[in-house]
Amino acid sequence: MRKSLKDAVVVITGASSGVGQATAEAFASRGSNLVLAARDAAALQSVAKTCRALGAVVLVVPTDVTDADAVKELARKAMSFGRIDVWFSNVGVGAVGRFEQTPIEAHERVVRTNLIGHFNDAHAAIPIFLRQGHGTFINMISLGGFASTPYAAAYSASKFGLRGFSEALRAELADQRDIHVCDVYPTFLDTPGVAHGANYTGRRLTVPPLVYDPRRVARAVLRLAQRPRHSVTVGAIADLTRLAHFLAPNTMSRLLARLTSMYLRRAPRADKSNGNLFRPPAQPGGVEGGWRSQHRVPVAAIAAAAIAGLALGVAVRGVPHRRT
Repeated sequence: MRKSLKDAVVVITGASSGVGQATAEAFASRGSNLVLAARDAAALQSVAKTCRALGAVVLVVPTDVTDADAVKELARKAMSFGRIDVWFSNVGVGAVGRFEQTPIEAHERVVRTNLIGHFNDAHAAIPIFLRQGHGTFINMISLGGFASTPYAAAYSASKFGLRGFSEALRAELADQRDIHVCDVYPTFLDTPGVAHGANYTGRRLTVPPLVYDPRRVARAVLRLAQRPRHSVTVGAIADLTRLAHFLAPNTMSRLLARLTSMYLRRAPRADKSNGNLFRPPAQPGGVEGGWRSQHRVPVAAIAAAAIAGLALGVAVRGVPHRRT
C-alpha cells in the first residue's frame, strides 16, 4: 500500500548538505513536516529556509549523532509533531589514506559517526515506532556496504558493520508489520562529501566519472517512505560492484587497491587534512559538489570500466567464489 507523504513527520540527520539536503527538499515538496539535524546550525537554517519556501513546516535541531543523549533529545523534540513517521539516518564521513598513515583518532571518528551514529538514531527512533505501532527507519549505507574500499579502511568497516546492523535490526522487528528498516546503497554521488572528508594521502582527491545526482537518492528515499522494502541500490555501478564482489571478492579488492594507488601516484599534491571529522566544514557546500562538471582523471574511467568488465567476465566464466 502506497503511503501518503502529505503531513508525514520526517526526521533527517546529516541534513545540512548533499543527500540530506536533497532529501529534505524532496519531502518538503510533498508536503511533509521536517525535523532537520546536523552539527552546523547555520547550514541547517539555510536548508530549512528553502524547505519552508516549498511549503513545509520545519523544525531545526542541531545534533551530533555520535552523542546518544543529543540524539534522544532530537527524537523528543521531533515528537512535538505528535509522531515520527520516517527517520532517515543519513550521516556519514570518510577518511582517505593508507591504514597505518591515517591517525587512529580519525579511524575511530569515522566508525563512531558512520556506525555508532546510526545505532544512536535507531535507539532513539525504534522505541517510538514500537509505541506508535508504525514507522520507517531508512539507513544510508553506500556500495561500500558490500565491497571493500582500500585506502578508506574505517569507512569500509563502518559500512560493512552498518549493513549487518540493519539486517539484524530488521530481523528483530520482523513481527512488526508496520515497522520497516530499509537500506539505501548508492554509487558515487555528486555531493560535497569528498571535498569535506579527511584526506591523509597528500594528494588531491576526485571521484569517478560515472557520478550521479544526489537527487536520485532523494527520490529513492521517498519511494521507500511510500512503499518500504528491505534495500535499494542507486546507479548501475553499485549493482555491478555488488555482483563483482559477490563472485570474486579478493580479486575485486585487489583491483580497487591497485587502481587507487595508480591514481594517487599521479594526482596533484594537496595538504593533508582532518576535513569534517571533528568539526563541521567551513562551507556546507549545498546539494552538489560540482564533480559532474569537472574534467576527470582517466584512471577513474578505467576503474569504472574495470568493475563492469570484472563483473561480466567472472559471471561468464563462472569463477568459483573460493578461488579468488
